[in-house]
Amino acid sequence: MGINIQQELNKAEGFKNLDLLAKQVVEGFIAGMHKSPFHGFSAEFAEHKIYNQGESTRHIDWKLFAKTDKLYTKRYDDETNLRCHIIIDNSASMHYPEMGSFSIDRLNKIAFSALASASLMYLLKKQRDAIGLSVYSDAYDFYAPEKGSERHHQMLLSQLSNMVVSKQNSKETDTYKYLHEIAEKIHKRSMIFLFTDMFQTTVEDTKLFEALRHLKYNKHEVILFHVFDKEKEFAFNFDNTPKRFVDVETGDSINLYADTIRENYKVAVNNYFESLRLKCGQYKINYVEADINKDFNSILTTYLIERQKFS
Repeated sequence: MGINIQQELNKAEGFKNLDLLAKQVVEGFIAGMHKSPFHGFSAEFAEHKIYNQGESTRHIDWKLFAKTDKLYTKRYDDETNLRCHIIIDNSASMHYPEMGSFSIDRLNKIAFSALASASLMYLLKKQRDAIGLSVYSDAYDFYAPEKGSERHHQMLLSQLSNMVVSKQNSKETDTYKYLHEIAEKIHKRSMIFLFTDMFQTTVEDTKLFEALRHLKYNKHEVILFHVFDKEKEFAFNFDNTPKRFVDVETGDSINLYADTIRENYKVAVNNYFESLRLKCGQYKINYVEADINKDFNSILTTYLIERQKFS
């Protein structure tokens, strides 16, 4: 019991300064962008945006032009060009694998989703955009509408931190049900990010994609970040000793040697993942693989690409 308590304390301490962690993630990402197509999205982005031909020249920052030879327009505190709503699946399966001592290089799915969300929020905050948040498990746990104030931002960070350190015991997750409820709350056109492992208690693809289509109503842009541990949940990379595998949501278990089912498991999971990609493509939902063993670059790059297209 003492070890478990210490693990919880380590997690809590690690996510106590989520804003700082997010800032480090974003600054590291921006530092590596000088070789990318987004090199114009520089450290000056906090107060500026790239000038687009045809816009008014009234707010061009000519001093910055003299330094960079690029045209930027000044942004103001009351300017909001984008509304964003982040949705996080907080079901029991999202708390896999168990985290011991906190390390940014060894996050479970819910911690990865929380830090990725906080990093997106950091960028959105710098761009003076409005951010909302929904969290669901076996209930609609949390909802906050899109706002841009500092107080609102800190409240969302606190919710993300609490979500990571709170033990989740939900046994059923009907994602489609809560996506419908969330869709009903988002009235103005928004960019919607959904973080989920797509492991549902009852897999009903038709109902799930009907809910995702509902999210796209009112011309929302929907990005599905498929969060999973690729090494374990896709490649089934476990050593070949007898193990009991337990479904954290249903409690069902099975005893087996990993080698006996690995290949069949990989084929089945690959087929499921591929069907998700195809369905998302069919309904014009941006599907993005989010492997928790990798960095956050794919998350932030997706945001930049989608922001450029959003108008």
